[in-house]
Amino acid sequence: MIEVLRAGLCDLVMDQGRPGLGGLGVPVGGAADPAALAAANRLTGNDAAAAGLEIALQGPTLRFPQGGVVALTGARFVAIRSSGAAVPWNETLVLAAGETLRLDHAETGCRCWLAVRGGLAVPMLLGSGSTFLPAGFGGLEGRALQTGDRLTFGTGAGDMHLLRAHLPPCEADAPLRVVAGPQVDLFDDAGLAAFFGGCYQVGAASDRRGLRLSGPAVTHAKADLPSQGVLPGAVQIPPDGQPILLGWDGPVTGGYPVVAGVIAADWPRLAQLKPGNRVRFVTIELEAARELATAQWDIGDIA
Repeated sequence: MIEVLRAGLCDLVMDQGRPGLGGLGVPVGGAADPAALAAANRLTGNDAAAAGLEIALQGPTLRFPQGGVVALTGARFVAIRSSGAAVPWNETLVLAAGETLRLDHAETGCRCWLAVRGGLAVPMLLGSGSTFLPAGFGGLEGRALQTGDRLTFGTGAGDMHLLRAHLPPCEADAPLRVVAGPQVDLFDDAGLAAFFGGCYQVGAASDRRGLRLSGPAVTHAKADLPSQGVLPGAVQIPPDGQPILLGWDGPVTGGYPVVAGVIAADWPRLAQLKPGNRVRFVTIELEAARELATAQWDIGDIA
């Protein structure tokens, strides 16, 4: 069991999401960096699909009355445990009965993931335990954790040893790699030059539904577009020319032209963007993007 002594800014129960339900208007959702959550689950002996916590910007204080085996991946937070011992990242961590784990602010980036041995036991809705805030379902009553909440562990974890994962670092200043969007032909030379040559800032009105960017206006031919299917990472350009980068809980259809799509291998960097961060874009070939997407699930040797 986990007791929430102090809730963080936005602590959400997440797993690998709800793929294949776009036709019902339900986005995939799930962990913003699914590979990071999968790595944390592997470190605790869980299946990759087990539910854990996604913690953003300012974390919670959690008490483990019976102790537990946990792992943290993603952005490093200032972290303190009641025993006084160090809180490692990307390693298996054993907590004694009654021990507390306090996650303060993120040192860099935005989000981390906490897995517990057995996974978090929450109701499965549409095949997933992930929280979907816009519709208020999934996770723990469809909301972020609150002070006083209690979470129970599941069962069925596999064999486990003390482990360490080798995860590739996120290059904070590297441009986001994109492939051409379905409406790229609607954009004139000036618009494409602005998009690929400019630097954008993540706005305050950004969340898991999408990142609103401000910077050079991206111009395009005026066109009445029917609604189309869109995915996380799609870069839409509304009439004001300021890009909207769709997130994990974003809409499954949209009517704005899509100039580009961020490749799956760069989703870990998307997950760590927060208001005030700078963003640039660079193109990559589609086949190279596919190869990188496959490679991102290789977390290296575990020892």
